[in-house]
Order: sequence, then structure tokens, then C-alpha cells
Amino acid sequence: MDCASILHAHSTFEPGGKELRTVRLINALGGDLHHTLLVGDPERVSALDALDPAARFELSGSDAPALLGRPALARYRALAQYMRQFDLVLSYSWGAMDLVMAHRLFARRLSLPLLIHHEDGFDEDEAVRRNWRRNLYRWLALPSARALVVPSRLLDRIARNEWGVPAGKIRLIDNGIDLARFAGQAAARSPRQGPLTVGTVAGLRAVKNIRRLVRMVALAGDDLRLTIAGEGSDRAAIEAEIAAQGMAQRVTLLGHVADPSPLYRDFDIFALSSDSEQAPIALVEAMASGLPVVSTDVGDVAAMVSEPNRRFVKPREDLVGLSDALRELAGAPHLRGALGEANAAKALAQFDEQTMVANYRALYGEALNRPIT
Repeated sequence: MDCASILHAHSTFEPGGKELRTVRLINALGGDLHHTLLVGDPERVSALDALDPAARFELSGSDAPALLGRPALARYRALAQYMRQFDLVLSYSWGAMDLVMAHRLFARRLSLPLLIHHEDGFDEDEAVRRNWRRNLYRWLALPSARALVVPSRLLDRIARNEWGVPAGKIRLIDNGIDLARFAGQAAARSPRQGPLTVGTVAGLRAVKNIRRLVRMVALAGDDLRLTIAGEGSDRAAIEAEIAAQGMAQRVTLLGHVADPSPLYRDFDIFALSSDSEQAPIALVEAMASGLPVVSTDVGDVAAMVSEPNRRFVKPREDLVGLSDALRELAGAPHLRGALGEANAAKALAQFDEQTMVANYRALYGEALNRPIT
């Protein structure tokens, strides 16, 4: 059987949920596929470090058209011509929407391959309300897509209600992880001597609102420490908030951590403080590691955690409620253990990577009209 050629289009390819999921899928889907990455910023591709050296993969060459830029018919045509060499086109989030528009304009005229679009969430500029111009652009472009893949029930509703995508085109596929890598963390967690640790794993971007997390821990009392794994453009603002709260001796900024799985054994409580999420992979990792969760009520978080943990998911504006949740869990070791066990069971039941891979394999195989082995 000939090797099928797949184009992946991302605005950047630095470690994040959708980028690392793409890498895991490339690694898992088998050797009869050849993958090409078209990226808007070729200098930001460090997620490739997780790629299996045996994968058939290449970055697009210097002759590839620009993925990002001002709307222009000539650029759309160039993107469409570029797509002709592939058997399937996969586009990801707003940063690749020009490729989707190019497909919409030229798919029939140039006999373009099928396109599947993936949406994973929003930055801070659309955390509360979507930009109406972007909504209109999506509404115009997305009819060309064979399917729209989303990881959350919230995005499913947004796609139907704001972008006009028919329900039959939407594929809800839960994010999955290699549960075995995290399941041992609860057993490895040693009894604490001294202050407990609140931990998070997140890119340091404004939409993650780590500054809110610093304030949550500060309000919760002096017996909590905070560990933050991640890097990004909001680091200076976070450091300023740490200083303003007098937390310099209680907060550890680890920077980017390529493999966060060992970190979870050192956490007592996992916390998310985001203004916007959909189905965060770090949350699934924390659940699989047997941790209780305190989080802002964003995206599908409340539905993802176990039922007894849901009362610790608070409105993002409720700083006092979030800090009270941390304080309550810090003082209740048996409750932390019970919630951790319930979260681990929920992760095992719903967020297994093998199930995720099987769902993507079926979807892409259907589009290619061939099985992916």
C-alpha cells in the first residue's frame, strides 16, 4: 500500500495541548503515513523534540506559502496549490483558518484533498466572548471542512451555535493520555512533613492567569507552597505578582518541563486558574496521578473531574471561594485522598490515550478512504 501524505497546519508548534497531541498521534498512527508540518512561525517548533525519530515526518520547505498574513486572494491561491500534493489536510485552531478559507475557495476548482479542522480553545482575547469578525470568518470558511474535531462539550456548543457547523460534522474526541505513566504517582507520593504543595502545569500565558493562582495560594494561608511548571510570555508579570504578595520564598517557577509526569508525585493539590480552557490535558494528568483538583469553572473542567470533586470548581471571579477550597483541602488529608482516588478512576474510565488514538485513526482513515494500521 502506498504511503498516504498528510499536511498538518499550525500557527506555532511549541509544547502545548494540541501540539503535543499531534506529536503523540503521529508517533502512534503507524508507518504508512508521511506527515508534513506547515507552521506559521518556523522558529517556534520545539514540540518536535517529542517526535519519534522513526516517524515519517518533515517540515515544509522554504518554497511553502505563508500560513499567516493579510487576507489576499493570491495567498489563498498559493495555499490551495500547496495543498494539492497531499492526500489529507489537517488544520488546527484559529492560526490555520486562512488555510481553511483557501480550501473553501478553491477545493472544487483545484480538486483539493479533504480537510479536517481541529479547534482546541481560545487565547485571552476570546476567553469570555468570541470576536465577531473571527466568528464570521469561521462561519464562511468551515463549510469546506469534512469534519470539525473538538475536545470539549463547550466547543461543540460554540461550533453549532456561533459558527453554524452542522452537528453531523462535529466530532467530539476526548483528549487522552498514557495513563500508565501517571497511575503510579499516587503510590509514590510520600507523607508530607511541613507545608503542602499546590502545583500546576501550564504555559505562562495571560489566558492561564497564573497571577490569580498566586493570589489564591497567598489568601489560603502560610502553610501552602506553590510549584509552577511552564514557560511563556507572562512570566515577568507572574514574578511581579509573586513579589507583590510576598511569596518569593513559597513559590517555585520550574520553567518548561519536557516530561511533567514525575512532578505530580510532589504535588498535594493540583490547581488551575485559567480564564479559558476546554479539556486541559494537564488536568487529566493530575487526575490520573490521584490528585484532588481546585479549578476555575471553565470549559469542561467541572464535567471532567469526579463528581465529589466538583464542589471545588469555582467561578473564576470567586477568588475567595477558590482560596477557601485550597484551605479546606489542605486541612483534610483523608478528603484529599478520597478525591484523588475518585479522579483517578474517572481518568481511567474516560481519558485513555488508546481510545483517543483509535478515534482519530478511524476518522482519518475514513477521510483517506483506507485503513490506517
